[in-house]
Amino acid sequence: MSHFAQLVYIRYIISERNSCIMEMLSTKKLYNNPFTICIEGNIGSGKTTFLNHFQNFNNATILQEPVDLWRDVAGINLLVSFFKNKIFFYLNEYFLDLFYKDPAHYAFLFQSYVQLTRLQLHTMATPSPYKVMERSVFSAKCFLENMKRMHMIQDVEAVVLENWYDWCMENTNIRADLIIYLRTTPEVVFQRMQARARKEEDSVSLEYLKQIHEIHDDWLYRQTLFSLPAPVMIIDGDKSFEEMVPQFEKCKNRILDEQTDGTTSPRIVLNTKA
Repeated sequence: MSHFAQLVYIRYIISERNSCIMEMLSTKKLYNNPFTICIEGNIGSGKTTFLNHFQNFNNATILQEPVDLWRDVAGINLLVSFFKNKIFFYLNEYFLDLFYKDPAHYAFLFQSYVQLTRLQLHTMATPSPYKVMERSVFSAKCFLENMKRMHMIQDVEAVVLENWYDWCMENTNIRADLIIYLRTTPEVVFQRMQARARKEEDSVSLEYLKQIHEIHDDWLYRQTLFSLPAPVMIIDGDKSFEEMVPQFEKCKNRILDEQTDGTTSPRIVLNTKA
């Protein structure tokens, strides 16, 4: 199936983890421009732990990565992991064979759909004044950059994706008010991955994690790679959960410092659930 045909038949489905949000949209006040916090970091950097902490607040909508969407695009599972100049596809041997035969073709397709689904989450109205997102359309450029460096995508395909990204930045309401970077060393991330033993992470190498870490550092720590869409708060992701909780609380205070919603409206407080 061609690029065009596969993209035409993309089905816009909502993953189970976010379906409850959509059920609320018809009954609650919607915020078209919620204060948006993007949680960025490597695989295994603690993003899920951080998001779980924000579940304690009753006026924050939590949006995890739409993995379920990536697993069903016109019946095709696009969930892939990129490393060592290969693309590995899980859960379906037939498509694994396709990736081995033509990895560059599917790299473009997958990255296109990732950008689309993240754009959907960015533009989604929410029933809460705060939106907390696991990664963002902005960090999609990190993974595109890695594909370019590993020669897994053709130059012309990279140009198309970059042009699409630039158009979205200029013509859609993509908001980011604060980026929280969970900066975690690749060795710690690798140990966590081995400990949790997820099947889809079995083949992810330490070298790949180092590549992704360096790109994120260039972007958010050294701030030399891409422009920053919002202020950045850096948290030491190497610490244990107990040590990170005070850092999470500092994030709450930073959010209140950064949050503005006009000159007359009162500031919205991030409320803890009773």
